[in-house]
Amino acid sequence: MPKKVKATALISVLLICSLAVIAAVVACDNAAPGTITDDDGREVYLESMPQRIVSHVPSITEILFALDLGDKVVGVSDYCNYPEEATEKPKVGGYFTPSIERIVELDPDIVLTDGHVADIAQLEGLGITFIVLQPEDMDGVLSNIELLGEITGRQQKASELISDLEERIDAVAAIVENAPRPRVFHVYDATDPTKPWTAGPGSFVDALISLAGGENVAAQAQGPWIQFSMEELVNSDPEIIVVDAMMGTAVISPEEIKRITTWQGITAVKEDRIGVVDGDLVSRPGPRIVQGLEEMAKIIHPELFGD
Repeated sequence: MPKKVKATALISVLLICSLAVIAAVVACDNAAPGTITDDDGREVYLESMPQRIVSHVPSITEILFALDLGDKVVGVSDYCNYPEEATEKPKVGGYFTPSIERIVELDPDIVLTDGHVADIAQLEGLGITFIVLQPEDMDGVLSNIELLGEITGRQQKASELISDLEERIDAVAAIVENAPRPRVFHVYDATDPTKPWTAGPGSFVDALISLAGGENVAAQAQGPWIQFSMEELVNSDPEIIVVDAMMGTAVISPEEIKRITTWQGITAVKEDRIGVVDGDLVSRPGPRIVQGLEEMAKIIHPELFGD
Protein backbone atom coordinates (compact mmCIF):
# COMPACT_ATOMS: atom_id res chain seq x y z
CA MET A 1 0.00 0.00 0.00
CA PRO A 2 1.43 3.43 -0.94
CA LYS A 3 2.66 5.55 2.00
CA LYS A 4 0.15 8.31 1.23
CA VAL A 5 -2.75 5.85 1.36
CA LYS A 6 -1.44 4.36 4.61
CA ALA A 7 -1.20 7.82 6.15
CA THR A 8 -4.73 8.69 5.06
CA ALA A 9 -6.07 5.44 6.50
CA LEU A 10 -4.27 6.06 9.81
CA ILE A 11 -5.67 9.58 10.05
CA SER A 12 -9.16 8.23 9.37
CA VAL A 13 -8.81 5.64 12.15
CA LEU A 14 -7.55 8.25 14.61
CA LEU A 15 -10.39 10.59 13.69
CA ILE A 16 -12.99 7.88 14.21
CA CYS A 17 -11.46 6.99 17.59
CA SER A 18 -11.42 10.65 18.62
CA LEU A 19 -15.05 11.10 17.64
CA ALA A 20 -15.96 7.95 19.59
CA VAL A 21 -14.23 9.28 22.71
CA ILE A 22 -15.97 12.66 22.36
CA ALA A 23 -19.32 10.94 21.86
CA ALA A 24 -18.75 8.83 24.96
CA VAL A 25 -17.90 11.90 27.05
CA VAL A 26 -20.94 13.79 25.76
CA ALA A 27 -23.17 10.79 26.41
CA CYS A 28 -21.77 10.50 29.93
CA ASP A 29 -22.27 14.22 30.64
CA ASN A 30 -25.86 14.12 29.37
CA ALA A 31 -26.92 10.85 30.95
CA ALA A 32 -29.84 10.93 33.38
CA PRO A 33 -28.44 10.95 36.95
CA GLY A 34 -30.78 8.21 38.23
CA THR A 35 -30.88 7.56 41.98
CA ILE A 36 -28.41 9.29 44.27
CA THR A 37 -27.95 9.24 48.04
CA ASP A 38 -27.67 12.63 49.69
CA ASP A 39 -25.87 13.59 52.92
CA ASP A 40 -29.03 12.90 54.93
CA GLY A 41 -29.04 9.29 53.72
CA ARG A 42 -32.08 9.91 51.52
CA GLU A 43 -32.33 8.15 48.17
CA VAL A 44 -33.42 10.70 45.59
CA TYR A 45 -34.43 9.74 42.06
CA LEU A 46 -33.72 12.20 39.24
CA GLU A 47 -35.26 11.56 35.85
CA SER A 48 -32.99 14.02 34.07
CA MET A 49 -30.38 16.65 34.68
CA PRO A 50 -31.92 19.68 36.43
CA GLN A 51 -32.26 22.83 34.34
CA ARG A 52 -33.75 25.06 37.06
CA ILE A 53 -31.94 24.98 40.41
CA VAL A 54 -32.67 26.79 43.68
CA SER A 55 -30.00 26.94 46.40
CA HIS A 56 -30.70 28.70 49.68
CA VAL A 57 -27.27 27.78 51.12
CA PRO A 58 -24.34 30.12 50.31
CA SER A 59 -21.71 27.35 50.17
CA ILE A 60 -23.81 25.26 47.77
CA THR A 61 -24.43 28.32 45.60
CA GLU A 62 -20.67 28.84 45.41
CA ILE A 63 -20.17 25.24 44.25
CA LEU A 64 -22.78 25.68 41.52
CA PHE A 65 -21.09 28.77 40.12
CA ALA A 66 -17.67 27.12 40.37
CA LEU A 67 -19.08 24.37 38.14
CA ASP A 68 -20.24 26.98 35.60
CA LEU A 69 -23.90 26.35 36.42
CA GLY A 70 -24.87 29.97 37.05
CA ASP A 71 -27.22 29.96 34.09
CA LYS A 72 -29.22 27.13 35.68
CA VAL A 73 -29.52 28.81 39.10
CA VAL A 74 -32.97 30.44 39.31
CA GLY A 75 -33.06 31.28 43.01
CA VAL A 76 -30.70 31.90 45.93
CA SER A 77 -30.89 33.09 49.54
CA ASP A 78 -30.41 36.67 50.71
CA TYR A 79 -26.98 35.62 52.00
CA CYS A 80 -25.64 34.10 48.78
CA ASN A 81 -23.14 36.88 48.07
CA TYR A 82 -20.44 35.09 46.07
CA PRO A 83 -19.69 35.30 43.25
CA GLU A 84 -21.09 38.69 42.31
CA GLU A 85 -23.43 37.10 39.74
CA ALA A 86 -25.17 35.22 42.56
CA THR A 87 -26.37 38.49 44.09
CA GLU A 88 -28.30 39.23 40.90
CA LYS A 89 -30.38 36.05 41.09
CA PRO A 90 -34.00 36.04 42.39
CA LYS A 91 -34.12 35.75 46.18
CA VAL A 92 -35.98 33.09 48.15
CA GLY A 93 -35.50 34.59 51.62
CA GLY A 94 -32.97 34.09 54.39
CA TYR A 95 -30.75 31.09 54.93
CA PHE A 96 -32.76 30.02 57.98
CA THR A 97 -36.03 31.45 56.68
CA PRO A 98 -36.45 30.47 53.03
CA SER A 99 -39.88 31.20 51.57
CA ILE A 100 -41.49 27.96 50.42
CA GLU A 101 -44.05 29.98 48.47
CA ARG A 102 -41.31 31.87 46.61
CA ILE A 103 -39.43 28.65 45.87
CA VAL A 104 -42.57 27.09 44.39
CA GLU A 105 -43.13 30.20 42.24
CA LEU A 106 -39.69 29.74 40.68
CA ASP A 107 -40.69 26.25 39.51
CA PRO A 108 -37.33 24.54 40.18
CA ASP A 109 -36.41 21.06 39.02
CA ILE A 110 -34.41 20.68 42.19
CA VAL A 111 -33.77 22.53 45.47
CA LEU A 112 -30.43 22.22 47.25
CA THR A 113 -30.30 22.55 51.03
CA ASP A 114 -28.09 21.58 53.96
CA GLY A 115 -30.87 20.10 56.06
CA HIS A 116 -30.83 22.75 58.80
CA VAL A 117 -34.24 24.18 57.86
CA ALA A 118 -37.14 21.84 58.59
CA ASP A 119 -39.55 23.79 56.35
CA ILE A 120 -37.72 22.58 53.24
CA ALA A 121 -39.23 19.12 53.82
CA GLN A 122 -42.60 20.63 52.80
CA LEU A 123 -41.34 20.63 49.21
CA GLU A 124 -41.66 16.87 49.02
CA GLY A 125 -45.42 17.08 49.47
CA LEU A 126 -45.53 19.73 46.76
CA GLY A 127 -43.81 17.51 44.24
CA ILE A 128 -40.51 19.40 44.28
CA THR A 129 -37.32 17.37 44.60
CA PHE A 130 -34.72 18.50 47.12
CA ILE A 131 -31.25 17.21 47.97
CA VAL A 132 -29.43 17.63 51.28
CA LEU A 133 -25.73 18.48 51.09
CA GLN A 134 -24.20 18.68 54.54
CA PRO A 135 -20.46 17.82 54.50
CA GLU A 136 -18.80 17.06 57.82
CA ASP A 137 -15.20 17.54 56.69
CA MET A 138 -12.99 18.53 53.77
CA ASP A 139 -13.51 15.17 52.09
CA GLY A 140 -17.24 15.77 52.37
CA VAL A 141 -16.88 19.10 50.56
CA LEU A 142 -15.07 17.38 47.69
CA SER A 143 -17.71 14.64 47.62
CA ASN A 144 -20.45 17.28 47.35
CA ILE A 145 -18.67 18.86 44.39
CA GLU A 146 -18.41 15.45 42.75
CA LEU A 147 -22.11 14.72 43.37
CA LEU A 148 -23.26 18.05 41.96
CA GLY A 149 -21.05 17.46 38.93
CA GLU A 150 -22.68 14.07 38.46
CA ILE A 151 -26.30 15.21 38.66
CA THR A 152 -25.77 18.29 36.46
CA GLY A 153 -23.61 16.77 33.72
CA ARG A 154 -20.52 18.69 34.86
CA GLN A 155 -18.42 15.64 35.73
CA GLN A 156 -15.33 16.88 33.92
CA LYS A 157 -15.48 20.35 35.45
CA ALA A 158 -16.04 18.83 38.91
CA SER A 159 -13.07 16.50 38.44
CA GLU A 160 -10.82 19.39 37.45
CA LEU A 161 -11.99 21.50 40.39
CA ILE A 162 -11.48 18.66 42.88
CA SER A 163 -7.97 17.97 41.54
CA ASP A 164 -7.04 21.64 41.92
CA LEU A 165 -8.39 21.81 45.48
CA GLU A 166 -6.64 18.58 46.49
CA GLU A 167 -3.33 19.84 45.12
CA ARG A 168 -3.64 23.07 47.11
CA ILE A 169 -4.56 21.20 50.31
CA ASP A 170 -1.61 18.85 49.86
CA ALA A 171 0.71 21.80 49.20
CA VAL A 172 -0.20 23.44 52.51
CA ALA A 173 0.11 20.14 54.38
CA ALA A 174 3.57 19.52 52.92
CA ILE A 175 4.84 22.96 53.90
CA VAL A 176 3.70 22.76 57.56
CA GLU A 177 4.44 19.06 58.05
CA ASN A 178 7.57 19.50 60.16
CA ALA A 179 6.82 22.96 61.55
CA PRO A 180 6.08 23.63 65.24
CA ARG A 181 2.37 23.77 66.05
CA PRO A 182 1.56 27.03 67.88
CA ARG A 183 -1.54 27.34 70.06
CA VAL A 184 -4.34 29.12 68.17
CA PHE A 185 -7.53 30.77 69.38
CA HIS A 186 -10.20 31.63 66.81
CA VAL A 187 -12.49 34.54 67.69
CA TYR A 188 -15.87 34.05 66.06
CA ASP A 189 -17.75 36.60 68.16
CA ALA A 190 -16.41 38.79 70.96
CA THR A 191 -19.50 40.90 71.63
CA ASP A 192 -18.80 40.00 75.25
CA PRO A 193 -14.97 40.00 75.41
CA THR A 194 -15.08 38.15 78.72
CA LYS A 195 -16.88 35.22 77.03
CA PRO A 196 -15.77 35.10 73.39
CA TRP A 197 -17.30 32.56 71.03
CA THR A 198 -14.82 30.23 69.38
CA ALA A 199 -14.65 27.14 67.17
CA GLY A 200 -14.43 23.69 68.72
CA PRO A 201 -14.31 20.11 67.42
CA GLY A 202 -16.65 19.39 64.54
CA SER A 203 -16.27 22.86 63.02
CA PHE A 204 -14.45 23.51 59.77
CA VAL A 205 -12.37 26.16 61.53
CA ASP A 206 -11.01 23.50 63.90
CA ALA A 207 -10.05 21.32 60.94
CA LEU A 208 -8.44 24.24 59.10
CA ILE A 209 -6.32 25.22 62.11
CA SER A 210 -4.99 21.66 62.30
CA LEU A 211 -4.36 21.39 58.55
CA ALA A 212 -2.63 24.78 58.62
CA GLY A 213 -0.14 23.57 61.22
CA GLY A 214 -1.67 24.94 64.39
CA GLU A 215 -3.18 23.56 67.59
CA ASN A 216 -6.70 24.76 68.34
CA VAL A 217 -6.89 25.56 72.06
CA ALA A 218 -10.60 24.72 71.92
CA ALA A 219 -10.05 21.33 70.30
CA GLN A 220 -11.34 19.50 73.39
CA ALA A 221 -14.44 21.64 73.86
CA GLN A 222 -17.94 20.19 74.00
CA GLY A 223 -19.16 21.37 70.62
CA PRO A 224 -18.30 23.05 67.33
CA TRP A 225 -19.25 26.55 68.58
CA ILE A 226 -18.74 27.36 72.23
CA GLN A 227 -17.98 30.26 74.56
CA PHE A 228 -14.65 30.42 76.35
CA SER A 229 -14.50 31.89 79.82
CA MET A 230 -11.76 34.41 80.54
CA GLU A 231 -10.11 31.84 82.82
CA GLU A 232 -10.05 29.25 80.02
CA LEU A 233 -8.63 31.77 77.58
CA VAL A 234 -5.87 32.93 79.91
CA ASN A 235 -4.95 29.38 80.95
CA SER A 236 -4.77 28.16 77.34
CA ASP A 237 -2.51 31.14 76.54
CA PRO A 238 -2.82 31.11 72.75
CA GLU A 239 0.26 32.12 70.80
CA ILE A 240 -1.86 33.24 67.85
CA ILE A 241 -5.33 34.78 67.71
CA VAL A 242 -7.37 34.63 64.49
CA VAL A 243 -10.34 36.97 64.22
CA ASP A 244 -13.27 36.50 61.83
CA ALA A 245 -14.15 39.32 59.47
CA MET A 246 -17.74 39.54 58.27
CA MET A 247 -18.74 41.74 55.34
CA GLY A 248 -15.14 42.97 55.25
CA THR A 249 -15.10 44.16 58.87
CA ALA A 250 -13.53 42.26 61.77
CA VAL A 251 -16.01 41.34 64.50
CA ILE A 252 -13.42 42.79 66.87
CA SER A 253 -10.30 44.45 65.56
CA PRO A 254 -6.77 43.52 66.66
CA GLU A 255 -6.44 47.04 68.07
CA GLU A 256 -9.56 46.55 70.21
CA ILE A 257 -8.23 43.22 71.49
CA LYS A 258 -4.97 44.86 72.53
CA ARG A 259 -6.91 47.39 74.59
CA ILE A 260 -8.79 44.74 76.61
CA THR A 261 -6.97 44.60 79.94
CA THR A 262 -7.77 40.95 80.67
CA TRP A 263 -6.38 39.90 77.28
CA GLN A 264 -3.10 41.80 77.55
CA GLY A 265 -1.24 39.02 79.36
CA ILE A 266 -1.92 36.49 76.58
CA THR A 267 1.15 35.60 74.53
CA ALA A 268 -0.56 36.33 71.19
CA VAL A 269 -1.43 39.85 72.37
CA LYS A 270 1.97 40.56 73.91
CA GLU A 271 3.74 39.43 70.74
CA ASP A 272 1.21 41.14 68.44
CA ARG A 273 0.30 37.91 66.64
CA ILE A 274 -3.34 38.65 65.84
CA GLY A 275 -4.58 37.90 62.32
CA VAL A 276 -7.86 38.57 60.53
CA VAL A 277 -9.50 36.13 58.12
CA ASP A 278 -12.66 36.38 56.02
CA GLY A 279 -15.28 34.44 57.98
CA ASP A 280 -16.94 33.21 54.79
CA LEU A 281 -13.71 31.51 53.69
CA VAL A 282 -13.34 29.43 56.85
CA SER A 283 -16.97 28.59 57.60
CA ARG A 284 -18.61 27.93 54.22
CA PRO A 285 -18.02 24.33 53.08
CA GLY A 286 -17.55 25.18 49.42
CA PRO A 287 -14.59 25.57 47.03
CA ARG A 288 -13.31 28.73 48.74
CA ILE A 289 -12.69 26.88 52.00
CA VAL A 290 -9.31 25.88 50.57
CA GLN A 291 -8.53 29.57 50.18
CA GLY A 292 -9.52 29.84 53.84
CA LEU A 293 -6.98 27.11 54.64
CA GLU A 294 -4.27 29.00 52.75
CA GLU A 295 -5.09 32.26 54.56
CA MET A 296 -5.11 30.48 57.93
CA ALA A 297 -1.73 28.91 57.18
CA LYS A 298 -0.25 32.34 56.37
CA ILE A 299 -1.46 33.68 59.72
CA ILE A 300 -0.21 30.68 61.72
CA HIS A 301 3.09 30.24 59.85
CA PRO A 302 4.05 33.57 58.24
CA GLU A 303 7.66 32.42 58.27
CA LEU A 304 6.79 29.62 55.86
CA PHE A 305 4.32 31.38 53.60
CA GLY A 306 5.60 34.95 53.54
CA ASP A 307 3.42 38.03 53.70
